[in-house]
Amino acid sequence: MSLKTEVSFTLNGRAVQVTVPVDMNVLTMLRDELNMTGTKYACGEGECGACTVDVDGETINSCLMYAVDCEGRAITTIEGLRTADGLDPMQKAFVDHGAIQCGFCMPGMIMQAKHLVAKNPNMTDDDLRRGLEGNVCRCTGYYKVFDAVKDVVRGTAEAAE
Repeated sequence: MSLKTEVSFTLNGRAVQVTVPVDMNVLTMLRDELNMTGTKYACGEGECGACTVDVDGETINSCLMYAVDCEGRAITTIEGLRTADGLDPMQKAFVDHGAIQCGFCMPGMIMQAKHLVAKNPNMTDDDLRRGLEGNVCRCTGYYKVFDAVKDVVRGTAEAAE
């Protein structure tokens, strides 16, 4: 019998309350308790980035964070990026550049890329490579991913002018 507790937080802009075992990680809570299956399980050890989500403006590997630590926080998953107009610009750029390949690791890659652009809209190619090095993809050579992110960076810079 597992000890359970109630956790209240904001998920993709909506208040949620869920009862979870105290030893459950965020990834399992998102997928199994809240049906947010866009966040993927791959390594379960924080090595691949497939489970990347945004927590209070910082990206984390959701397989490494306990669900109980979500209390009072704001969590954004890949599902939360969608806008009233459709795909988020980062999601659209990945599609437009064919950077999705099999798609398994892309939710985490998109979450990390969006975070990088928000934190540094003037990033260099080296900043981009360094910022995405924790997100592993077995299908691509990353060039299409880099091109997609660079398009968003250019669009962000142009919008600021």
